[in-house]
Amino acid sequence: MPTSREYARMRSRMVDEQLVKRGINDRRVLDTMRAMPRHDFVTEEFKARAYEDRPLPIGEGQTISQPYIVAFMSERLRLKPEHTVLEIGTGSGYQTAILCHLTKYVYSIERHSRLAGLAGQRLGELGYNNIDIHVGDGSQGLPDQARFDRIIVTAAVPKLPTVLCTQLAYHDGRMILPVGDQQLQELKLISRQGERFTTRTLLRCRFVPLIGRYGFSDSLDEDVDLL
Repeated sequence: MPTSREYARMRSRMVDEQLVKRGINDRRVLDTMRAMPRHDFVTEEFKARAYEDRPLPIGEGQTISQPYIVAFMSERLRLKPEHTVLEIGTGSGYQTAILCHLTKYVYSIERHSRLAGLAGQRLGELGYNNIDIHVGDGSQGLPDQARFDRIIVTAAVPKLPTVLCTQLAYHDGRMILPVGDQQLQELKLISRQGERFTTRTLLRCRFVPLIGRYGFSDSLDEDVDLL
């Protein structure tokens, strides 16, 4: 098993080779990912591979996203310290930790209670207390807590959920999510100014499906990956 110093070198290499060389230049995102112990968010058998450029299984048919896609989505959201964020798909809690580090408060929804519990434990051990994890149907968001400055969806939806758009902040609200079928999606960025919404397609990707009322009704348990 790698030592703490070896893990730090692996993180630094990950940032330099997987993120910077591929165009990620948000200094806050890069610094956070250089410091965040991704190996703490995977099981023992995958710790030595935690900084590879690929997703890894975390149980319940879910994955921890590859580092590049975490950085890419975080950068495109233009996160600020004063923001409140809704994350749909807590998973391992790795993306959640990045959000907690970069913003004021994070609400996160996870369908699997075991994953939600493990993620909450990891985040607590890392000292993050600006997080509220809910177990439930993420496709419906959290209307009682809206509105959110930013929304990030880390599972694929078949079409853009209007219910999530209505939970965005009126001015400079941003949401990023993968939209498509269960095999291939397009990562889309939704921006809101008042009642005006604009949509940009960023790249092709593949995520696990979001199961729920406004998601998919059945899961194929695919790995998340960048194409």
